[in-house]
Amino acid sequence: MIRVRDLAKDYRSGKVIVPALQGVEFEIGAGEFASVVGPSGCGKSTLLYVVGGMLRATRGAVEVDGFDVTRADDRALTSYRRRHVGFVFQKFNLLGSLSVLDNLKLACEIAGRRNGDARVEALLEIVGIASKRNMRPLELSQGEQQRVAIARALVKEPRVLLADEPTGNLDSENSRRVLSLFRQIADERGQTILMITHNEAYAALTDRVIQLKDGRTVGSQPTGRARGPTPEPTREGTPA
Repeated sequence: MIRVRDLAKDYRSGKVIVPALQGVEFEIGAGEFASVVGPSGCGKSTLLYVVGGMLRATRGAVEVDGFDVTRADDRALTSYRRRHVGFVFQKFNLLGSLSVLDNLKLACEIAGRRNGDARVEALLEIVGIASKRNMRPLELSQGEQQRVAIARALVKEPRVLLADEPTGNLDSENSRRVLSLFRQIADERGQTILMITHNEAYAALTDRVIQLKDGRTVGSQPTGRARGPTPEPTREGTPA
């Protein structure tokens, strides 16, 4: 599903070139829930943005379900982001003037998906907020807002779901709920998920962990965990 080969991304500051990614390589299978871990500044978010078509790579190749992200022109990338990639961030980025229902319907319209009403209603049930469909985002808890953001990302039926620190603004209980929801989506819907996290305990709950250090891949291996319910968090806020 996702294949990354010799991926590099440089940033330029005046005459100085700052490498963010240097020869990153890994593969993720269809329906796999994978995580990327590493210290701050190691290139995790940059990697996600290149895979999502929001940043151009300096060199290397990224393929998502056969689509060559690194060689696509701007028009193809726009279509790719709009229809085939779902994004979930720390900040929920919901439209506060719209209800939960209308936030999802708008995302469905932008993606050009037909029969959106049935899809929206089904996703509201899956993420557990169907009873709050007519509320506005600021009337919800942070955990509920993040579940709305996940539903909005899924409403376009993306090939891949990209999540950048999706539990970063949540307490341990809501973090568990989000991780459990990702697990359910991967297991029951066959959704491919790539999640950035600084929490190695959370990463251990995924199917595969990709480790970055100084912009390089230092590991990419399956966790070997048995699929099932996400464990309850410990008192310190990390899963047992």
